[in-house]
Amino acid sequence: MNWPDLHIGAPGRLGATLADGGVNFAVFSAHATAIELCLFDEGGTELRRFLPGRTGDIWHGFLRGAAVGQRYGFRAHGPWAPADGHLFNPAKFLIDPYARALDGRLIWHPSMTGHQGGPALAGGTPTTDDSAPFVPKALVVADREAEPADCRPATLVYEAHVKGLTLRHPGIAPAAAGCYQGLAGRAIIDHMKTLGVSHLELLPVAAFLDDRHVYERGLTNYWGYQPIAMMAPEPRYGGPGDLAAAIAALARDGIGVILDVVFNHTGEGDAEGPTICYRGLDNKSYYALGPNGENLNPTGTGNSLNLGHPMVLRLVIDALRHWAAMGVAGFRFDLAATLLRGNGGGFDPGSGFLSAVADDPVLSRLILIAEPWDIGPGGYRLGQFPAPFLEWNDRFRDGVRRFWRGDGRPAELAARLAGSAELFERPGRSARTSVNFLTSHDGFTLEDIVSYNGKHNGANGEMNHDGHHDNCSDNLGAEGATGDPAMLAARRRRKRAMLATLFLAQGTPMLLAGDEFGQSQRGNNNAYAQDNDTSWLNWPAAEPDLCRFVGGLAAIRRGHPAIGQGQFLHGTTRPEGGRDLIWHRADGAEPTPGDWQAGANWPLGCTLRPNAPAPGADETLFALFNTGPETEIVLPEGRWTRILDSATADFSPVGAEGRYSASAQSVQLFVRGAAAGQRE
Repeated sequence: MNWPDLHIGAPGRLGATLADGGVNFAVFSAHATAIELCLFDEGGTELRRFLPGRTGDIWHGFLRGAAVGQRYGFRAHGPWAPADGHLFNPAKFLIDPYARALDGRLIWHPSMTGHQGGPALAGGTPTTDDSAPFVPKALVVADREAEPADCRPATLVYEAHVKGLTLRHPGIAPAAAGCYQGLAGRAIIDHMKTLGVSHLELLPVAAFLDDRHVYERGLTNYWGYQPIAMMAPEPRYGGPGDLAAAIAALARDGIGVILDVVFNHTGEGDAEGPTICYRGLDNKSYYALGPNGENLNPTGTGNSLNLGHPMVLRLVIDALRHWAAMGVAGFRFDLAATLLRGNGGGFDPGSGFLSAVADDPVLSRLILIAEPWDIGPGGYRLGQFPAPFLEWNDRFRDGVRRFWRGDGRPAELAARLAGSAELFERPGRSARTSVNFLTSHDGFTLEDIVSYNGKHNGANGEMNHDGHHDNCSDNLGAEGATGDPAMLAARRRRKRAMLATLFLAQGTPMLLAGDEFGQSQRGNNNAYAQDNDTSWLNWPAAEPDLCRFVGGLAAIRRGHPAIGQGQFLHGTTRPEGGRDLIWHRADGAEPTPGDWQAGANWPLGCTLRPNAPAPGADETLFALFNTGPETEIVLPEGRWTRILDSATADFSPVGAEGRYSASAQSVQLFVRGAAAGQRE
């Protein structure tokens, strides 16, 4: 392999950029003394040359004759001064932070460690073993023409894993199963359309590391929350073109894609972790560090990115715009509280990250969802993100679980059903701000909520110490799987009631893939390293009746404008007449302050009207949530048509007036007036 001409190039655009006659390479490092560009031929032979240009803190060079498909990376020279935050080691091959494709997956190897002879911060010295044979290379790729952003609001978010969703579906071709191509499979798309899904939220697809502690236990990183290359699709699922094609196919069927993105930390971990990208290029700039060079760790993953640094913030914004150009409809920000911390580690609600996103003409139009917490000091920030951010609402999750378990309070459920206004009602924020969920990838599945009282995470190799300890779950009489028909019936009834609660609440509902058909992880509530049938959706064992029930709930939500309103409801009288929200006891009366403060559950009813109805859509709904035995209730005045009984999964119209016998452990929904074809 002959070394092509290397010229000074330009600093304007970071990464590898095709230009007339070659490729321009540019990379940021404020503290390096030199940066080497490393090229690899098809046989793996490496050629190295120092980048000849430096403009400010951007090193650059133009390689004449280079083209699409060229494999490359960097090596950085500089001081080894761990206490000052510097961990330069040119023996370590480094992935370009702006890489848009990698030639293989990232798997831990001992050569990735940058130090020897003890911890880096306690006298360790740089290693000399070359890591290049074990680190994937970046690939030069052509620019994509920007796709128009999909700006439709989310009405039902479906959280899923690329591999877990597609691998075992009998309708997906073997070559596409477990891959990006499988997302575009007709069987997957039709299933989501049956459920009424508006947006598919994918667990991380940016290239991530199979980290050391997972690798040494013989496991693999499944979830993907150990990112390295923020703009490169994870190679184990396919290439950039495959992902872009899947996003486009889903969009043609009216399903937008939301990416779960991880900018709070990277897979390099703390100072004992691998040196494969940011640490080697400029540890002091990229990471939030303490006074002695130690990583600040509000994420619990070993490090946190320093978004207080303008070049790190630029990387994040550039990565988001890169994915947006691929047609992505929005983003869910993992541990988003960390994104609002500067290098000092404090929480800053006026952070540059929020301003940069809000001011960006592309990103500000997309769906933006914050996971509004981390484990650092003052890290629980639910309700404190500004518009246009939506927020994961764990209080909805826990409040609904406790209510149906029998130890919650109607007052808590009422607040969650009304969109958690006490948390989210701020100028400019809508009642859709609360992302309501019963389950997510992190925790029990819905099936396991009604099947296990405790977590069973032994397969993770952490002696069951990992994962949430309080799951607000209830096994209904036996731990785990059972063949008892009565117990199975009770579990199905509980699941339907909880799902109905999710779909009838104000806010934006999110459904974990598999909850619609009874997916179990056998009690594992932290399956981050379970790349096996624990986590892969068991389509052959799906419960079709439960799928149909969820589809029916979605249809009710779509068909009734009183549900999912943009405005918060406070029981005020509307210009059209009638209050927008009224709460009821079983006897039909409105609850007293003493009722709300009572510790015991009681059947909770509510009358609901659109706050600002469209012409011809001024309907009135009455919903009842009964956690107890079959109970006689008093309906609000007038004639009603029941359109949902979750106890029997019945959506057929049934007339009712005056007193009504509500099924045990059920959600009931009524529409005011008589419906054609209803039965008494």
